[in-house]
Amino acid sequence: MRISITDRCDFRCVYCMSEEMTFLPRTQILSLEEIYLLAQCFTELGVGKIRITGGEPLVRRGAIELLQKMGSLPLLNELVMTTNGSHLEHSAAQLKQAHVARLNISLDTLDAQKFKELTRTGELDVVLRGIDAAINAGFKGIKINAVILKNRNHHEVVDLVQFAIDKGIDISFIEEMPLGLIDAHDRAVAYYSSDQIRDDLAKQFNLRHISETTSGPSDYYRIQGAPIKVGFISPHSHNFCSTCNRVRLTVEGRLLLCLGNEHSVDLKAAVRDPKNTPDDLKQIIIDAMQIKPEKHEFDLNEQPIILRHMSVTGG
Repeated sequence: MRISITDRCDFRCVYCMSEEMTFLPRTQILSLEEIYLLAQCFTELGVGKIRITGGEPLVRRGAIELLQKMGSLPLLNELVMTTNGSHLEHSAAQLKQAHVARLNISLDTLDAQKFKELTRTGELDVVLRGIDAAINAGFKGIKINAVILKNRNHHEVVDLVQFAIDKGIDISFIEEMPLGLIDAHDRAVAYYSSDQIRDDLAKQFNLRHISETTSGPSDYYRIQGAPIKVGFISPHSHNFCSTCNRVRLTVEGRLLLCLGNEHSVDLKAAVRDPKNTPDDLKQIIIDAMQIKPEKHEFDLNEQPIILRHMSVTGG
């Protein structure tokens, strides 16, 4: 499962760059204690992997302490985190000590000026130093996530893979998901499929498909002569709904049963109801699984049916 712990993005990513970011009132979001209690309930129900997301999880006060507690849950197999890298330079060692096993780091471009334009406030050098800090901290798995758009950064896919090879870390390319209304670009025009990216990479690298998986949506390839994996997350061109076993807990306490649908359960109300015991919360979670949709219905040529942005959902 994925848990979002921050009430806004630290800086924008390529697929939500026109959105205005605001903080939510503290009473409207889950406390760190409530997040930990729900994480405990999920692990006792058999969830073995939890991914902490943001925006940027590390902007929330107490995030490291929460990770330390969650990393010590006796039934948890793996704690991982998605980050934009803006705080890694000074936090990587602490994250490793908190039993975070793997990191996914958002990086859509290696061009400093374009990076600033896409993120509005981000500094590429800070993120690159954060990646180096994570490598030096000794995480067992580090992966770059890059959302690719036509005529914006599609020409950088070879450079991004070469960067990953040079650093000895994995990389996944992601097709943009139509979540929320935007005015920065026409999604249908900007769409660049995983197949197109693969064709671009094949001109430079010898790609070999592999069956290896991290229990996520990525379809992985190996590059001959390189120690890394290249993944493709393809919600449009190669739908992965049939293998999805993931749910998301938003910072407002909504348990989202599908990223591309609005089916959800209000766990904030449940956890704040003094009558509910941990066993009651677990039964509410079990009951919620009955409304998990069969699949999403993404259509690049239509207005999005999901009006929440990825920054609200969590990375």
